[in-house]
Amino acid sequence: MALDSRSLYRALRARDRRFDGVFFVGVVSTGIYCRPVCPARVPMRRNCRFFSSPHEAEQARFRPCLRCRPELAPGNAPIDTSQRIAQLIVERLEAGAIGADAGLEAIAAQFELSSRQVRRIVQQELGAPPVQLLLTRRLLLAKQLLTETSLAVTQVAFASGFSSLRRFNDAFQSRYRLSPSRLRKQTGAGLELIAQAATSRILLGYRPPYDWQSVLRFLAARETRDVEWVTEDFYARTVRLGAHTGWIRVTHQSGKHALALEFSPGLSAALPMLLTRVRALFDLAARPDIIAAHLKPDRRIAKLIRQSPGIRVPGAFSGFELGWRAILGQQVTVRAATTVSGRFAEAFGESIATPFAQLSRLTPAAARVADASQSSVARLGIVGARARTMILLAQAQLTGAASLDGGCVHPEEMMRRLTQIPGIGPWTAHYVAMRALSWPDAFPKEDIAIRNALGGVSPGEAESLSQRWRPWRSYAVMHLWAAHQALRAAG
Repeated sequence: MALDSRSLYRALRARDRRFDGVFFVGVVSTGIYCRPVCPARVPMRRNCRFFSSPHEAEQARFRPCLRCRPELAPGNAPIDTSQRIAQLIVERLEAGAIGADAGLEAIAAQFELSSRQVRRIVQQELGAPPVQLLLTRRLLLAKQLLTETSLAVTQVAFASGFSSLRRFNDAFQSRYRLSPSRLRKQTGAGLELIAQAATSRILLGYRPPYDWQSVLRFLAARETRDVEWVTEDFYARTVRLGAHTGWIRVTHQSGKHALALEFSPGLSAALPMLLTRVRALFDLAARPDIIAAHLKPDRRIAKLIRQSPGIRVPGAFSGFELGWRAILGQQVTVRAATTVSGRFAEAFGESIATPFAQLSRLTPAAARVADASQSSVARLGIVGARARTMILLAQAQLTGAASLDGGCVHPEEMMRRLTQIPGIGPWTAHYVAMRALSWPDAFPKEDIAIRNALGGVSPGEAESLSQRWRPWRSYAVMHLWAAHQALRAAG
């Protein structure tokens, strides 16, 4: 941890929200660990032990606080390769892509690394071995579900990734020294009201500030008809995760510095993967304080940050969906691409029943697009060359040659693979990396809006100017796009 214990204790006493998720404090006298924003009385300094993650605190045998709830603390956006690999391992653990009984060799194979490298990276970056890390994440999710939803204990066990109720109860009792049902009794005030609902709802924390309206505006402009529904208050969409289908709706809880995720019952079995996708879509792991401090020395960007503090880079719920949507957006306006995307979803997406008339179709699956003919895609008003590129992307997604779901250890290598697909150039590759791969340093220098916002410079000049923004160029891009859009609206 970069800060010394004295500085961390000052932040704890100040309850400075900028440090929420940066560190956790274990209190020796109680055996409990908290977030630095916990409303409980600040303990004496000699009783504090500081940790960089919940995993380290639980490895030291501290229990999570029931008041500040460490599982709601925002994450940290990874930058260097080791951090990125470690974060991807966490995401795959949460999404169930790596089973509970998977050995270290199986984990290493997925990342094309040796087991020794994976062990070193995970231990160094996250403070716990992979198996313990998986257990901690599952228990924290279970604790949140018991606290915030009306799901039965058995449903909570399976939704959080446990293979049996017995294993869940044993792990919960061993780690937290109480049963799941007892925890629910202690924290279940008002749960009777939730139980009447047909859906479940949980909170996902972020580090403020968060420009919720700019995220909604960005997503609304690119909404795919029948698949997505964006209003001034919420984002909703249909969902397919493996064999599980349903819908979600996301709203903002500004007073709690969190987004509220409402999901249909059929998605509870795929909840870990669902949470990973939603966090990526809304860029909940971003560190706006660090990003802004890095970009502010550039006067142009500093002005934009003052106008829109807390701007985020909207990610993608589905990497493949973002990929074909980016291809449709080549050399046409956002509005034109959005119109065609609705036709494409209607032609190749399966129908689904939801309580909302605006949500009636699932996003097109890669397998169906890969088998489509070029003419069947082109007849939707899509240029023949782009229709072929969309089919080739779907085939690359299926073979793994350019898979856009499940994260990517080396985004620059993925961008290189994308540009090998006929019809995908640097602009599309960077845009896909920026949103589908959550790469914070993407910079589509060919983008005309970016170049105009920079004073009508050439792509080469834009690339040169962007060097000072690295490794946060994706966030500078969002500020420049927002400025360009504001100028167009004013003019």
